[in-house]
Amino acid sequence: MGSPSTSTEITAISDQLVADMAAASPILATYVGVRGHDHVLDDLSPAGLERNHQIAVDARRRFQDAVAVDERDEVARAVAVERLEVEIDRYESGWAHATLNVIESPVQLVRQIFDLMPTDTAEDREAIAARLTAVPAALAGYRTSLALAADRGQVSAVRQIDKAAEQCRVFAGRDGGGFFTELVAGMGQEGTLGERLRSGADAAAAAYADLAVFLVRELRGVAPERDAVGRERYVLASREFLGATVNLEETYRWGWDEFLSLERELTEVAHRITSGEGPVRAAEVLDADPSYRVEGTDGLAAWMQQLSDQAIDELGRSHFEIPEPIRTLECRIAPPGGGVGAYYTGPSDDFSRPGRMWWSVEPGRTTFPTWREATIVYHEGVPGHHLQVATAVHERGLTDFQRLLAGTSGHAEGWALYAERLVRELGYLEDDGRLLGLLDSQLFRAARVVVDIGMHLELPIPAGTGFHEGERWTPALGLEFLLTRTLTDPAHVRDEVDRYLGWPGQAPSYKVGERVWLTGREDARRRHGSAFDLKDFHTRALRLGGMGLDPLAAALGRL
Repeated sequence: MGSPSTSTEITAISDQLVADMAAASPILATYVGVRGHDHVLDDLSPAGLERNHQIAVDARRRFQDAVAVDERDEVARAVAVERLEVEIDRYESGWAHATLNVIESPVQLVRQIFDLMPTDTAEDREAIAARLTAVPAALAGYRTSLALAADRGQVSAVRQIDKAAEQCRVFAGRDGGGFFTELVAGMGQEGTLGERLRSGADAAAAAYADLAVFLVRELRGVAPERDAVGRERYVLASREFLGATVNLEETYRWGWDEFLSLERELTEVAHRITSGEGPVRAAEVLDADPSYRVEGTDGLAAWMQQLSDQAIDELGRSHFEIPEPIRTLECRIAPPGGGVGAYYTGPSDDFSRPGRMWWSVEPGRTTFPTWREATIVYHEGVPGHHLQVATAVHERGLTDFQRLLAGTSGHAEGWALYAERLVRELGYLEDDGRLLGLLDSQLFRAARVVVDIGMHLELPIPAGTGFHEGERWTPALGLEFLLTRTLTDPAHVRDEVDRYLGWPGQAPSYKVGERVWLTGREDARRRHGSAFDLKDFHTRALRLGGMGLDPLAAALGRL
């Protein structure tokens, strides 16, 4: 890890916090590339969660007592304290013990961390063997925390339990094989180490099979059928993802305005493609067009890589400063078992592991429509997540916490959605097919605002929207809305509804964050007038590192 050239008390506290958090969460350590913890896993038991909580409490106190020497120090402290207070409030609410959903809970994280571990050397494989043997204890501790939360009446909904149990069975290998067995087989390791790897894989698979049984036989019976989490829990979750507290009713109304405006523009583009037959027909026409298709997952990965490399090369010459370590982005197909869609994992602290774009596809799918997916490559890669996240990691003028751990969904997803819009502004989506894909992506993110807030708060659907006006949102209406009012792939849509219901408050972070980025840019443009330089604005903004939306709005106001 590296610190700013001028060390201060706040810098030291920030950097020590990263070291403490990495030691307490080896999964987090591997994710951000802090070395020395790859052979173990988190203690997910109540005792382990309590230790993590105490780290946050102690760090907050030290930050509050520290003396800032300059504005950089003040920003570093504000960013860290905001994140720590959210974590403390979440723990004290009790829901930290009950974390279970279909996308980002220990069910997925314990499995997925193996995707980020190298396998090239004997030392790499030794770490994997050790970590495989740690899976049973990690999942046993997790079960204990879930059971404790259940005793207090805090349990995820049946939908999340059923879907997570199915994921566990896939990871374990219902009909032989499974992720862990295939991981080890792919190494081709013989001898004593090979035996340890195979034994560890068997133990990890058995632990996931046991977790599936626990979820269905013990937790499901005390789980609520109702998916909506209600206002109190939603407010806390929203703050966690945004790094800000927003007026939910105003955000819901604004989300509708955004959706209806984007829907009108999308319809106009669809009419140009089909001579007036509308969005659904336009999607069918584009899906059938060979020039917008790639075949097979190998073809998808190669197409992703080519478009990503082109974006890095061209945008890095004209519109962004992209240091050499950031110019590598690997595009991969994700292992089976997760939800459908693309996601990004950042580089390690020293860039020995590059940033990666992953695409998770539904089993059996062989044809992929690139008109839909081009925008997602820009979203996950450059100028989206990869440029933002990797720039922060590269920026040694920040504290380690700012570089590696301060990011929020609102900050990151907001930038990535802003990046989609920016690509259009820079002339990369003049083709109507790809433009329709962009507008559908933007429309889908606006739909997330109204559906997520609407379902969890069970709000009424306003007049003038043309969709079940006056009725209150339910999961069934959420699914119907996404299927009938967006062009998103139906397989993806079904996973999306499950995701929203298990991850309250995350889905609106894209549009809410984009709103802050757009407002910050336009305010800077007004302040600087004819002297405003877009490339300079982006460079300085990205070098701020991760933070919540409230600190981001303040920081952009100073650019």
